[in-house]
Amino acid sequence: MTNKERYEAAKEMYAEIGVDTDQALEVLKKIPVSMHCWQGDDVVGFDQDGPLTGGIQTTGNYPGKARTPEELMADIDEVLKLVPGTKKINVHACYAIFGDGERADRDALEPKHFAKWVEFAKERGMGLDFNPTFFSHPKASEYTLTSPDEEIRQFWIRHGQACVRISEYFAEETGIPCVMNVWIPDGFKDIPADRLGPRMRYKDSLDQILSIDYDRSKVYVCVESKVFGIGLEAYTAGSAEFAQNYVAKTPGTIPLMDNGHYHPTEMVSDKISSMLLFNDKVALHVTRPMRWDSDHVVLLDDETKEIAKEIVRNDAIDRVFIALDYFDASINRISAWTVGMRNMQKALLCALLSPNKKLKELQDQGRFTELMMLQEELKTYPMGAVWDYYCEQENVPVRENWYKEVQRYEEEVLSSR
Repeated sequence: MTNKERYEAAKEMYAEIGVDTDQALEVLKKIPVSMHCWQGDDVVGFDQDGPLTGGIQTTGNYPGKARTPEELMADIDEVLKLVPGTKKINVHACYAIFGDGERADRDALEPKHFAKWVEFAKERGMGLDFNPTFFSHPKASEYTLTSPDEEIRQFWIRHGQACVRISEYFAEETGIPCVMNVWIPDGFKDIPADRLGPRMRYKDSLDQILSIDYDRSKVYVCVESKVFGIGLEAYTAGSAEFAQNYVAKTPGTIPLMDNGHYHPTEMVSDKISSMLLFNDKVALHVTRPMRWDSDHVVLLDDETKEIAKEIVRNDAIDRVFIALDYFDASINRISAWTVGMRNMQKALLCALLSPNKKLKELQDQGRFTELMMLQEELKTYPMGAVWDYYCEQENVPVRENWYKEVQRYEEEVLSSR
């Protein structure tokens, strides 16, 4: 049976429960998923040779890591061939690309240092997202935007302001709004004597960063929270309460939730509806925490599917920015990227193939037995046949056939690095 024939059979099954598979695929192909550049080189970047710091850790030493901008972009291109749908590229400030003999510290970064990223994106008809890099730098050895040392704090404020300008440059050049996410690792290993002071400085730092003139229709500034990090187990200045309240009080900012940045029993999927009630837009970093914020490759697991359901069934596709954030150095990095990107889109497809209006009616009418029954039966509906047909229509490999291309690329390209 061909993929088309399997799709037609699945289409009939879904039609019986009121789901239009053709429409679902039309919607899916237009949902942007932002692909994080830092999976390709283990969050090293191009602007420094020091260690990875800020409570972040990458484990593994699989061969073939990208070492140059050219290698990283080639690897991204390889993934783009294997993933359907609309993509963006998410860039960290530490991935600035300098010319021969040129160098700029992070507080002096300019749009020209990211011109090659813009060229790369425009040639592929893609948008760019951006992140200031408040880690892996000599001036980030202790604190950044919360630093009691005013010289250090002003350095990082200037970095944030530079990143806003670069984000606006991305949007103007690509014609697609840029999501700029602020996350800092500032915190304490043990119980602090002063919790308020660092947060007061953080708030003031954000206020200063956002005080510069920029087009808020082109740059969406997000504030990302985190419960703890390695060496920051007792306290982080940018807690969930800080981020949510800052955004609530600061027009033009957006909350960003990373589903690894909470206590293990907290689910971001459960938070999305509440955040949508009080925010015009919400941003996500989708990852897979395993016991802690371990940034494992995104799977088609229950939480990923629930996150997608909340986006789709609340009619929030145009209100939620989806980006991935993980880095696994223990396996082939091209495969890690591809698995996560395809799984995020599979989760969205699962949500689009759900009779969401019918399920809501059952809940509102108190028909919980029928609701449970239908939710369980949906789990074995032929989503895979719809996904395979979609991949075929998008000219990317169907099912596990994409891995053959990864093996070829590893043998011909990665093995020589």
